[in-house]
Amino acid sequence: MNERQPLETFVERAYLDYSMYVVLDRALPHIADGFKPVQRRIIYAMSELGLSHTSKHKKAARTVGDVLGKFHPHGDSACYEAMVLMAQPFSYRYPLIDGQGNWGAPDDPKSFAAMRYTEARLTPYAQCFLREANMGTVDWVPNFDGTLTEPKILPAQLPNVLLNGATGIAVGIATDIPPHNLGEVTAACRALIANPDAGLDDLLQHLQGPDFPGGGQIVSNREHLREIYACGKGVLKLRARYEVDDEHSVRITELPYQVSINRVMEQISEQIEAKKLPQITDMRDESDQRHPVMLTLFTKGKRTDCRALMDHLFATTELEKTQRCNLTLIGANGRPQTMDLVTLLRDWLSWRRATLRRRLEHRLSKVLERLHILEGLLRALLSIDEVIKIIRTADKPRDELMARFGITQAQAEAILELRLRHLARLEEIKLLAEADDLTDERHYLETSLKSQKRLDRLLDQELEKNSVEFGDARRTLIEEASEARAYAEEQTITREAVTVILSRQGWIRAARGHEIDPAGLSYKSGDGFHLALPGHSNQQLVLLDKSGRSYTMPVHHLPGARGQGEPLTSRFNMGDMTNLPVMVCDEPQQRYAIATSAGYGFVLSNEDLRSRNKNGKAILTLSGDARPIPPAPCDTSMDSQHLALVTNAGRLLVFPLAELPIMPRGKGVKLVSIPAGAYGDGERLAGLCVVNPEQSLKITSGKRTYTLKPDDWRNFIAVRARRGKRLPTGLRSPSRITAC
Repeated sequence: MNERQPLETFVERAYLDYSMYVVLDRALPHIADGFKPVQRRIIYAMSELGLSHTSKHKKAARTVGDVLGKFHPHGDSACYEAMVLMAQPFSYRYPLIDGQGNWGAPDDPKSFAAMRYTEARLTPYAQCFLREANMGTVDWVPNFDGTLTEPKILPAQLPNVLLNGATGIAVGIATDIPPHNLGEVTAACRALIANPDAGLDDLLQHLQGPDFPGGGQIVSNREHLREIYACGKGVLKLRARYEVDDEHSVRITELPYQVSINRVMEQISEQIEAKKLPQITDMRDESDQRHPVMLTLFTKGKRTDCRALMDHLFATTELEKTQRCNLTLIGANGRPQTMDLVTLLRDWLSWRRATLRRRLEHRLSKVLERLHILEGLLRALLSIDEVIKIIRTADKPRDELMARFGITQAQAEAILELRLRHLARLEEIKLLAEADDLTDERHYLETSLKSQKRLDRLLDQELEKNSVEFGDARRTLIEEASEARAYAEEQTITREAVTVILSRQGWIRAARGHEIDPAGLSYKSGDGFHLALPGHSNQQLVLLDKSGRSYTMPVHHLPGARGQGEPLTSRFNMGDMTNLPVMVCDEPQQRYAIATSAGYGFVLSNEDLRSRNKNGKAILTLSGDARPIPPAPCDTSMDSQHLALVTNAGRLLVFPLAELPIMPRGKGVKLVSIPAGAYGDGERLAGLCVVNPEQSLKITSGKRTYTLKPDDWRNFIAVRARRGKRLPTGLRSPSRITAC
């Protein structure tokens, strides 16, 4: 009969049917046994083939053929991949299949051999799902063609959905259940049996968190893990574990779940080739059968902070991975839902109690059936001569026996099937003993079925037994750690000596080494050498222009000395170059004494000196025609250091550096007294430096230099903002002062 309906209605119904099929029969695990249909069918088909953990291995192709031909009419490659996954100890926390041959490797889980080459059988753990299959505990449904029956759910004795976890994407629904430790999960279940009102915090005393096959370290804090189990969704961070060996190498011994060691090596190699990891000199994969993961990183020894190095690798490679958690599954009611931990364990225990009750009821029915037969046999043995006479003479002995002894048809059939040797006195004693044993068992079963406490005790004993048989130690460490931070850009640059060269027209470049002649380099027509500054490639270059604004750029970004460099105006909005900026190569965690030619200044930190934009940052407040003086680096404490100031009039003033305030910007305080009216066309501050007690001062005036030893320059110590003392004749116009 043809049915006409709107296309919209047909498409909506067809897509809904498809969606429900994908959700219920393909992508999501069931809470009862933790399996998707294809996994359940593989386990059941292998049990039907007799592939228990005590049997010989058989070709995987045999299993796949049985699964496809009898229960799962889908692609053989998808079925085989599902089978492989259950055999990989690095994918499943508790593998269900014991494989021989190439079943993949942690580096490449899909590198397994074809199913015609591999062999498999079930593991002992798989018996937890098959022991009760024929004990009336499951519902049997027809297979796809109706010729066979298969179990709708396997009678799992453990909450496998948490133990091995699951991943899957359905239509509008996804699941990411991480694996857990068997001992911890069973302990939580037993705690819930003992106290049905137990809350999440009570269960988390037993269940610490996910436990991945490859170990690793969960760095999320306990409160974050609690939130995941409270709502059934969340994200946790999983890190590799490592050991520092003699401060010369780092050995990575465990990787995050489903992370390939080859991929990690590629990521590290890319950084080494890009010269972003000068701390690593070599890398070697030393993994073997005893050590599945052993990646050794060779460092530059004591100069390398291994913890900082690993923090950088955690931040930039898959040595730290974000793991999604989504406890979405098909509940005992057959509906997909996202559960919190308490609801999930209660739902599973409720299903397990029902399964246990069905097993006891099934056994009770078998016991009652056998007792019924034994009753008839014992009655017949009391009148065995008459029974034999009826069997020999009656046309319908069964009916005659039923009428004569008042027994049922089943009892009469059992009597007729008796062998002559069972008529012996010894056999009668055996039947009486069997009847007594079955009577005791019937009493135990009936009592257990009537008592919830007895059922719970039996369930608790089964969980304890399985925990002892299949449980193992936790592999994944749960320990909170600080946020991983990548190296700052200057930390990833190889420290090489360079000289920054600035021309008179504002063109800048960097030459390798400190032993070079800047004046001998080539310059543009009409240009020439102005200033050279020694530094290192991993430093930041700070420029102070005539307005007191600072500009920052990495030294390794400067063009090489083979060319003529590049103009500063191409990088910064510095205006005209009539008054070239002063330069300094800064160091991390450094402070600087900074001043103007007017004799004012202060101390500021490295972070305050740096700028992050093209327009720069205002640092110095200048008045009149004052100009910045090149900053001088100083210690963080500043307690024992002195500030030495020299004016172009040949005066030197030294005072304790601690007298200067620490400021982020501004004019500062008066450092040296310059006579009124003299500044602008006369005296000005020519240079400054920070000197330690054991250092000497070197003053440059033209081509002449003069060195003051510590005992000599101490004679120039005075109070800040004084005039200073005159230097010896010949140093009337000093231009530079340095500590040496």
